[in-house]
Amino acid sequence: MSEPIGSGVSYFDYNATAPIRPEALAAVVEAMQSVGNASSMHHPGRQAADRVDAARRQLASLIGCSPGEIIFTSGATEANNLALRAAFTAGSPLVTSFVEHPAVLETARAVTAGSPEDLVLLPVGGDGLVELDALDQVFAVRNGGVVSLMAANNETGVLTDLRVVAKAAREAGALVHTDATQIIGRLPVDVAELDVDLLSLSAHKFGGPQGVGALYVRRGSPLPHRPLLVGGGQERGWRAGTLNVAGIIGMGAAAEVAARRLGEEVERVAALRDRLERLVVGALPGCRINGRRDQRLPGVASITFPGVPADAVLAAMPDVAASEGSACASGAPTPSHVLLAMGLSREDAESTIRFSLGYATTEAEVEHAAQAIKRAVAQVRAALAEADGPC
Repeated sequence: MSEPIGSGVSYFDYNATAPIRPEALAAVVEAMQSVGNASSMHHPGRQAADRVDAARRQLASLIGCSPGEIIFTSGATEANNLALRAAFTAGSPLVTSFVEHPAVLETARAVTAGSPEDLVLLPVGGDGLVELDALDQVFAVRNGGVVSLMAANNETGVLTDLRVVAKAAREAGALVHTDATQIIGRLPVDVAELDVDLLSLSAHKFGGPQGVGALYVRRGSPLPHRPLLVGGGQERGWRAGTLNVAGIIGMGAAAEVAARRLGEEVERVAALRDRLERLVVGALPGCRINGRRDQRLPGVASITFPGVPADAVLAAMPDVAASEGSACASGAPTPSHVLLAMGLSREDAESTIRFSLGYATTEAEVEHAAQAIKRAVAQVRAALAEADGPC
């Protein structure tokens, strides 16, 4: 494990943020030691612009598009906002699902505030898969609009079959957007194969720096510019403001490394995830794995420990960094909307922990985490039993 994570802590929260890859860190440090605004015409400015262009090519290569189809943003939240604000037109449906990230759900609610009847939320099954048959029902009565479904769920890792989504959308004349934040750099992605018009991503999920991301916009898509930030007209009018040169260069470096190592990392991370689940589930009867197990990201394990509050378990194992769910919803007074939509009870949702692994996870960490989880669950169960005992 890289030192910034913390000595003695096993890190299992890659879906919140991955540790920065050494190559990306080196690229960021080098870029920050240079000077130059990428919009300036002098030599240092042109050097910065050239490095931004190189990063644009690196990222484009990772997702199978041309560099000119990449718009740099501050992250996936901004990219989701840009995408949905550009794609939605009042009077046409905006179709998404109950299990989307808040960056999509809240944006969808905001852009349809004046016409709430245009917002359509698709249900999910108990396995976490979006019920795509419901798309046909939507398009049976309404055409056009935009469909926005995440490529991989941030809490369960469950994958959406975007090819099926795109086919239904094309037949209805609708645009397709996907929040691909969790899948980029973790499974192969080719935007041409997926047939999407818009795709959002964030660098820090695949080992780049925080605070930088991108929106893919298919060339030729009939989309107006509805920028959140106006000013100098950077990024072809989609996003004004001085480019985050160091962040962009770091993202490009992370994209290049992720693309090169993707095959080996997918296999290794999936094997580690499976071992963690076997060790935990085998030792703790009654606990359950959530989500479609044969259609999910290689590094995600959502495990419910019935009757054992997740926050108490996490507090009892400070040497394991994991999460109750989305980091963007931490501190929320309600349990996971994803798990509730899948049919879990409130109690079970509040007894669920997400363990997410990634490129730097080791076998030793998996072994350590499994032992820590078992001890923590036993400790919390014992405390609960004592509290429920005779006065």
